[in-house]
Amino acid sequence: MNFRLCCLLMFVATHATAEDWPQFRGINASGVSASKKPLPTEFSLEKNLRWSVKLGDGVGCPIIVGGKVFVTAMTAERTFSVFSFEAATGKKVWQKDFEAGKLPRITPPNSYASSTPASDGKQVYVYCSTLGLIALDAMNGDEMWKRSLPSPSYLMDWGAASSPIVYDGTVFFNQDDDLSPVLFAVDAKSGAIKWTADRSDMLGGYAVPVICEANGQTDVVVSGSGFLKGYDPATGAERWSSNSTLRTMMASPVVRDGIIYLSSQSYGDEKRTLKFALLEWLDTNQDGKLTKAEIPKEFASRFDTSDKNSDGVITDGELDTAFQSAKNQAGGGNTIQAVRGGGRGDVTKTHVLWNISNKSPSNIVSPVVVGEQLFIVKKGGLSSSFDAATGKSHWELNRIRNIGDYYASPVAGDGKIFVTGENGFIVVLEQGSKLNVLATNDVGESCVATPAIADGRLFVRGRESLFCFGEDEK
Repeated sequence: MNFRLCCLLMFVATHATAEDWPQFRGINASGVSASKKPLPTEFSLEKNLRWSVKLGDGVGCPIIVGGKVFVTAMTAERTFSVFSFEAATGKKVWQKDFEAGKLPRITPPNSYASSTPASDGKQVYVYCSTLGLIALDAMNGDEMWKRSLPSPSYLMDWGAASSPIVYDGTVFFNQDDDLSPVLFAVDAKSGAIKWTADRSDMLGGYAVPVICEANGQTDVVVSGSGFLKGYDPATGAERWSSNSTLRTMMASPVVRDGIIYLSSQSYGDEKRTLKFALLEWLDTNQDGKLTKAEIPKEFASRFDTSDKNSDGVITDGELDTAFQSAKNQAGGGNTIQAVRGGGRGDVTKTHVLWNISNKSPSNIVSPVVVGEQLFIVKKGGLSSSFDAATGKSHWELNRIRNIGDYYASPVAGDGKIFVTGENGFIVVLEQGSKLNVLATNDVGESCVATPAIADGRLFVRGRESLFCFGEDEK
C-alpha cells in the first residue's frame, strides 16, 4: 500500500468518526452542534484550555473536518495564509502562504483574512478578495485550483467578508457588493464556473448561501437587499423570491425543517433609502450633498446615473435613490421572520409564516435556532428570544452581562448557547425560554469570528490566536 493511499484511508476513518463543522457556523450555517458530548461551561486561559496557537490577524472563523481544523490569517502585511491543525492536539499539519498583492481599503474591525473556509473533506476552499477562490488538498495543502473573481467594491469601504459553501460537488460563493453583485457556482473538482446569477439589484451584504429542502425541491437560498431568493442549484435559475427583507443584509439565514429564519437591522426605517447612510459615511464636508470627489472612484459611473440633472452633485431628491437599483428601493428598519421554503415565483404573501418588526435584531449577528427557540444578540449585550414556530417573544432586549460590540454569531450545543463579544468575553447561556446566564468567560483576546464546535470542544478564533477549550477528559 502506497503512502498516499494509507494517508487517505486514515483521513476517511477519522472523518467517519469525528464531528464536522465544515463551513461558517457549521452544517448549513445552522450554528448548532448535534453532538451529545458535553461542552465546557467555564473556560479561560487557565481553565479547560486544551491548546492554543498564534496565527496572525484574522476574523474568518475556524472550521473542523475529519479531525482537522482549518483557518486563515494574515501572517505578514501582504501574506494570506491557510493553516491545518490536528483538532485534538493543536499540532500543525500544514501551512500554505500566498502573496496577496495590493490590498484594497477596509474598515475596522474587518481583516483581509475575513472569509471562513469551507470543506467537503477532500478539499478546503478559501477566499481572499485579491486572490479569488482557492482549493487546497485537505491532507497536505497542495493547491488544486485557483479561480480569480472580480474584486468587490463597497461604498463605505467595509471590505470583503463573504464566505463560500460547498454542496453536492459545487462551491457556492455570493458576492453582494455595492457595484456588481453576483452569485457564483464553481465546480469543486476543477474550479470551472458552472453558472452565475446576476444580483445587480442588490447592495453590499455578507449573507452566506444556505441550502433549503422543501416541497420536493432543493434551493440555494440567499438573503439580500429587499429580497430573500431561492435558486436552482444546478442552473442558477431564480425559482422564488420573498420581498420581505431590508436594504442591508449582513446576517445569514438559518434553515430548519424547510423553514428559513432570518433577522436584520438596517439603517433608518422602511421609508428611508440609502440617503442617510451615504451622508453619514461619505459627505466629508457635511454640506448635505455628495460630489464625485467624495465617493470611491470605482463608483464614478454609478454617481453619474444618480446625478439625474447632471449638475455634478447628488442632493435633495437624488439622494433618496442614489446608488440603488430602480427596481429595488428597499428601506431600513428591523425584522425577524420565518419563510417557508420550496416556493415558486413571488412568495411574499404565501410563504412568510411570521414577520415581526422590533428593536431586537442586530445589523451583523445571525440568529441561532435551537430547540423551540430563536435567539439573537446585538450591540450592548442585548439579547432577545422568540418561539421559532410562532415568533412569540420569550424575552426582548435583556442584557447578558457583557456590554460591548458583537460581530460573532451565537452557536449552540449541549443545551447551551455561546455568545461571543468583541471584547473577548464569551457568555454561556442555558438554552430555553428563560434567560439564565451560566458563566462569563474571558479568553484574553478580541473576538470577531464566530466559534466552532466539534466533539465536545469549542474552537475560538481570537484576533491573533486560535484557542481550543474542552472539559478535562479525565
